[in-house]
Amino acid sequence: MNEIWNLSDIEIGEPCRVRGLSASGAMRRRLLDIGLVQGAEVVCVGRSPGGDPRAYRICGAVIAIRAQDARDVRVERGVRWV
Repeated sequence: MNEIWNLSDIEIGEPCRVRGLSASGAMRRRLLDIGLVQGAEVVCVGRSPGGDPRAYRICGAVIAIRAQDARDVRVERGVRWV
């Protein structure tokens, strides 16, 4: 079994799979609405020049997420797509 990390720990080009959210309220709803549901495949595709936010490919769309919010997304690293 792979370790669980925060989405903010993922490197550019690294695939991962969502394992859960620790966010609550409106932020939890927003993260779920953009596709960060358990089992979703996510790849970090880039970052802004200042380093925050980062861009993630989620369900075929590229979404910018601040590091502060990405810390609330638990992911499994080292996944291989089937």
